[in-house]
Amino acid sequence: MTSSFLWGLIAASSLILGGLFTFWFKVGNKMLGLIMAFGAGVLISAVAFELAHEAFDLAEGSGSAALGLFTGALVFFAGDVMIGRMGGHKRKAIGASHATELGLPITLGIILDGIPESIVIGLSLLGGQTVSLAMMVAVFISNLPEAIAASTGLLSGGWSRIKILGLWLAVALVCGVASLAGYALFKDASNSTLAFIQMFAGGAILVMLADTMIPEAFQHGGKLAGIITVVGFALAVYFSLMD
Repeated sequence: MTSSFLWGLIAASSLILGGLFTFWFKVGNKMLGLIMAFGAGVLISAVAFELAHEAFDLAEGSGSAALGLFTGALVFFAGDVMIGRMGGHKRKAIGASHATELGLPITLGIILDGIPESIVIGLSLLGGQTVSLAMMVAVFISNLPEAIAASTGLLSGGWSRIKILGLWLAVALVCGVASLAGYALFKDASNSTLAFIQMFAGGAILVMLADTMIPEAFQHGGKLAGIITVVGFALAVYFSLMD
């Protein structure tokens, strides 16, 4: 059980690394857009090969996987709309400036983005299995551009470096707890329930990609973002086959 928390924490630790990278180096908008495109490609592959494939096998024609997919999409959409109205709609926007008073909605938005991915990491450990390498790589890599973009905006909005690192540490801990919950709450769940949960996460991730990461990637990375997305997808497929 402890390992599920640690794996979730490790996957989310790239948020902290992204924040530190922002302090040490200046990343241009185009480069950040391309990094975001790479992360999007990795996550698309993870949803297709790590979540959807296994979930539909577990569902055994019950429809629970399809139900989970659309439920996750709708729940994430509703949560994203609510957080957007609070001022957190540009949490992943490249070049945005985040004032101090936007701390709560930005934090909630980042947690909303990270929880579905973290739950899946915990689920991958069920039945005594080792953690899904492909999912770990997908979450770790996709978190980097999010942290870099958000940290840049927080710095320009007047946040101190210590406060920014504190934010990423808190979010990483929440993601670790979400991974632990994915393991502890569903270790005795039926296959149909597991299929629903996996595709719930998949639906949430796909809506997040379409709403935030992919538009930002193409706006700032240009047409090259399409090629980089494919590179990210291919790398994640490779890790999935290694698993």
